[in-house]
Amino acid sequence: MFDIFKNRLEVTGTLKTITAIRISAGRSNEPIGSDLPVIKDALGNPLIPGSSFKGALRSRLESFLRGILGSDRRLVADPSDEKEWSIRSEELSEFKKSLEKLSQYERESSLNEYIIGHTDLISRLFGSPWLASKFQVRDLTVIKDTWFGQYQERDGVSIDRDTETAADGKLYNYQVVPAGTEFEFKCVVENAEGWELGLLMIGLHQFEAEQIPLGGGRSRGLGVVKLTIDKMNWIDVTKEVEKDPEDGLFNPNKLKNSEPDPQKMLKYLKKLAGLEEAQEREPVPSDEERKTQWTQELITYLSCI
Repeated sequence: MFDIFKNRLEVTGTLKTITAIRISAGRSNEPIGSDLPVIKDALGNPLIPGSSFKGALRSRLESFLRGILGSDRRLVADPSDEKEWSIRSEELSEFKKSLEKLSQYERESSLNEYIIGHTDLISRLFGSPWLASKFQVRDLTVIKDTWFGQYQERDGVSIDRDTETAADGKLYNYQVVPAGTEFEFKCVVENAEGWELGLLMIGLHQFEAEQIPLGGGRSRGLGVVKLTIDKMNWIDVTKEVEKDPEDGLFNPNKLKNSEPDPQKMLKYLKKLAGLEEAQEREPVPSDEERKTQWTQELITYLSCI
């Protein structure tokens, strides 16, 4: 999947807290301080782990696909429960046994084809225990000008179910990052198919529309965030090739037949090294046009399953 570089999408922007947000670091054992502090970086600044953003995004997209495709584990799997994995360990072991008489090259090729073909759609993009993720999110660091250097402390209390009043000795406090704080956002996707990029665009749009909250305390109004995408940098070093004339069937696993283009790859390397000479470039699609194209590829893909 990553043995040959094909494409890369970098998305940068800003994530703003619309309400206060709380991503817990666990219960504190310090004698003085908040009972439930938030996650901070080494300098004590607020931090949103990339895993928190990625997990919330993945969960929302899984719910969307279940609404379209049902709960078939081969299409949408639950990564937290091995019984719901699209490829169970016993199934993979059984398939490996069937390859024992093949050569090493044939075994590796067949195993790779089996894994890609049987992995659920979400795991193709976000990764699984047997397949590396194409999608990476960096930890979101605070933009200093938007944070006044302090956290808000809020009180909480457990309620006695019999008296419906505050339980004795159950008062606690917790930290939150105040509303209006902004964080730098950057994600990277490599070697993704068009439909996978469409899936990602829909997920990011949910953050743009304030539809995916982050952290705990959401029932109390915490965790509402808004993503603003500033730039999308798309690199594609492949070229389209003609379909196999013997293949008359539509293959939803590959909407486009493409292969690496050596000239595009060399041009990209020159650009990275700062050797590319200034020249007029052909018009390129806008970010909105690319979003529309990738989303349409996703719709076409899902319609053919």
